[in-house]
Amino acid sequence: MEAIAGRNVAPLNTMRVPGCTYSHPQIASVGLTEAAAKAAGREVKIGKFPFSANGKAIALGETDGFVKTVFDAHTGELLGAHMIGAEVTELIQGYVAAMNSEATEAELIETIYAHPTLSEMMHEAVLAAYGRALHI
Repeated sequence: MEAIAGRNVAPLNTMRVPGCTYSHPQIASVGLTEAAAKAAGREVKIGKFPFSANGKAIALGETDGFVKTVFDAHTGELLGAHMIGAEVTELIQGYVAAMNSEATEAELIETIYAHPTLSEMMHEAVLAAYGRALHI
């Protein structure tokens, strides 16, 4: 596909476009929901981590919400991520980048997140999908 400027560009993968709702709390997602992945015949591993268990969220007084990840149980592919809570519209891009680079659960598990941050919940949700969450 050629862009108007004459450069080749990859076709748009709509499964990797983040959806953001600017409400209170904010809502953000990318990829498949758990139900859609199962309906497509995928066996999934689900990770969920609550805002109420995150130190930065507690310090901000923003403990309502969660981060949820959906992985293919066989390949470790990140199929989707869904978030509700403070600043999740800023956080979702981390999962979009992971999906675009085809990072698996193994690479995401080994990623180091700064502490204390809201983005740590993204790591915790990945860890939770594999029974390895640190703070719950």
